[in-house]
Amino acid sequence: MIAAEDIPRAIEEARAGRIEFRNDKTGNVHVPIGKVSFDVEKLHGNMSTVMEALVRNKPTGAKGIYLRRLVLTSTMGPGVRVDANAAQGMFAAVL
Repeated sequence: MIAAEDIPRAIEEARAGRIEFRNDKTGNVHVPIGKVSFDVEKLHGNMSTVMEALVRNKPTGAKGIYLRRLVLTSTMGPGVRVDANAAQGMFAAVL
C-alpha cells in the first residue's frame, strides 16, 4: 500500500519508466519492455536494462544456470524463444 505522501513520488517514477518485476510461483518473470510504437533502439535499450537488472538481482543462494530460457512475446501473440546465454552476452556488451 502506498502512503498518501508517497503518491507524487510514485507517479513521477511511473512516468520516468520505472517497472517492478517479480517471478511467479513457477519461476517465470513477466516484464513488459515496450509497446509496438517503440523504435528498435528503444526496445533494445529496454531489453538490455531488464537483462542487466535480472542478472544484478540474482539471489546469492542461486547456483548453476540462472536464466534457463528467454521468450519474447506480444500480449496475445506467439512467443519467440531467444538463447538466454547469447542474450546476456549481447546486452552485456552494449552496457
